Amino acid sequence: MKRLGKANNEEETDIDITPMLDVVFIMLIFFIVTASFVKESGLDLNKPPQTDEPPDPTAPKPIVVEINKLNEITIERNVVDYRAIKSTVTRLKAERPDSNVVVRVDPKAQTKTIIQAVDGIKSANVDLPTISMTEGG
Repeated sequence: MKRLGKANNEEETDIDITPMLDVVFIMLIFFIVTASFVKESGLDLNKPPQTDEPPDPTAPKPIVVEINKLNEITIERNVVDYRAIKSTVTRLKAERPDSNVVVRVDPKAQTKTIIQAVDGIKSANVDLPTISMTEGG
């Protein structure tokens, strides 16, 4: 018997997607292998622990670096330029070797100023200064 619309000698055509899947998996492996995983740089911060206990009175007085909302940097209540941070902190650490360095930052201070201050402190051979945000704004 003859089918309508088809000749007897024609074969049914099927789409074989196996080669296409092979190509897709090879491309996927290629992109995974060649993708560069970028590590974003950032600041390592040493945040002070939050406690309700008063500070130890026998502990050495910390070296305080303050950055206000006008981006002025003060060390021990003296205004300094960011280029003088290294020498000032080095001098204070020589006078008080057991003291930690605390950076008090106003929330409205620019990130650039904070990074300059932390870089200056790190160049004075201080591992991780403690960063503290001031209240209010």
